Amino acid sequence: MTEILTSAQMRSIERAAIESGAADGLALMERAGAGVAAAIVAQWPAGPRRAVVLCGPGNNGGDGYVVARLLAGQGWQVSVWALAPPATPDARANAERWAALGAVAAELDPAVLRDAVVVDALFGTGLVRDLAPAAWGPLALAQQVGARLVAVDMLSGLCADSGRVRAEGAYLSRGADLTVTFQAPKLGHVLLPGGGMTGALSVVDIGLEAELAALARDDGAQVAVAVGPPGARLAKGGGHKYDHGHALVLSGGVGRGGAARLAARAALRVGAGLVTLGCPPAALIENAARLDAVMLRPLADDQALMQALSDSRITALCLGPGLGLGAREAALVAAVLKRHRPTVLDADALTLIAGDAALRALLHPGCVLTPHGGEFARLWPHLSGADLPRVQAVMQAAAESGAVVLLKGADTVVAAPEGWPQVHAALRARAAPWLATAGAGDVLAGLIAGLMARGWPAQDAAATAAWLHVEAALHAGPGLIAEDLPEALPAVLRGSPGGTPSAQ
Repeated sequence: MTEILTSAQMRSIERAAIESGAADGLALMERAGAGVAAAIVAQWPAGPRRAVVLCGPGNNGGDGYVVARLLAGQGWQVSVWALAPPATPDARANAERWAALGAVAAELDPAVLRDAVVVDALFGTGLVRDLAPAAWGPLALAQQVGARLVAVDMLSGLCADSGRVRAEGAYLSRGADLTVTFQAPKLGHVLLPGGGMTGALSVVDIGLEAELAALARDDGAQVAVAVGPPGARLAKGGGHKYDHGHALVLSGGVGRGGAARLAARAALRVGAGLVTLGCPPAALIENAARLDAVMLRPLADDQALMQALSDSRITALCLGPGLGLGAREAALVAAVLKRHRPTVLDADALTLIAGDAALRALLHPGCVLTPHGGEFARLWPHLSGADLPRVQAVMQAAAESGAVVLLKGADTVVAAPEGWPQVHAALRARAAPWLATAGAGDVLAGLIAGLMARGWPAQDAAATAAWLHVEAALHAGPGLIAEDLPEALPAVLRGSPGGTPSAQ
């Protein structure tokens, strides 16, 4: 399990270590600076062996003075520039240690920055206000002259808790080349736009394992967790097909079945023992021409659906992809929700729920809602308009709806009414921008439904499906269309390489 912390949670484990006597502030600062120096050398083993360290007034700046001293001790040519004098006792102590080796430059010379490693130790996770251009300007200058930019803990100008830019003016045109953070990733490293500006992410152990573990055991801490590879949980044992569940995917009418067919095929590929597509009678021939292993059932209306649901072997449902927005479809959604079966609600089903308070009242913990940003705003306009951090907004949406909510994106967030949120970041080695294609979300809905049909809890199914969705896209590669995703799953499930699985 990889925890993803807020800045306050990180401060709490540092404070716990100091109060227990396990470490003091200077010792933690030394470990942090040593980790940054080691990461720089590992990233650029052949040079340039010339660094400029930009120090802020707080403890992030104190880390910078340590980095400067340690790189100089390894023979690097090091210059230090300070935005302001050190303002904390630990930062002042390390500034004095640096002073025994070198001066602090009064002005920032662009010629010194050119082609150097520039270390951003200005603000890190301690940012509490928008930065003026004069504060983040040195970073832009460094990039303009071709420097390699290394962020200490967090690129200055990014919010560690939301990933949002907190800088006045145009800010940077690109992010850091390397970010070195301590003990655990921060939310700003995995949420956009900050996650896209982090560059390579190195997490340095500074000896707070016990304190992090204690935080993780605190049910009230609401620590976010990174979604990682599912491991052996996906393996199927023996038994009859019904031992692995039966997923029912509802389809729209004639000419509207493609999205549901994508979802149904994904549910079958991910291991549901049986998948049936339920459609209006007029659409049977169209769907029969396109499906083989997926079964078909005519469902004229909600009464026919209720009769179908009398079969207890149907263990999960998927509603929404290409479903339609009429009275028939609203009645189908209501009929399913009243039965309290594990249910995925996507696309048109979300639109129906957004406009109907009676339908929304039928939601239950066995439901997974899979909105994209626009759908989330329609479902929870008060949360979308409140400018809340992404993780907090999804957690509140889950609590209000009483259901699992998966907010789609390169920074997917999954939250249940209770428990910790999960984040899947399709960034860095797991970036798959070609997933932005029609039908990809329908496949994700089918993956979730297939896992729920197999008996997986709703939040686990949603998070694992998000990981598989990206892994299949990495396997397929650029040029992907939605139909490729289910077909890539067998190789993914066999462990065939298709990108680099990562917890961040």
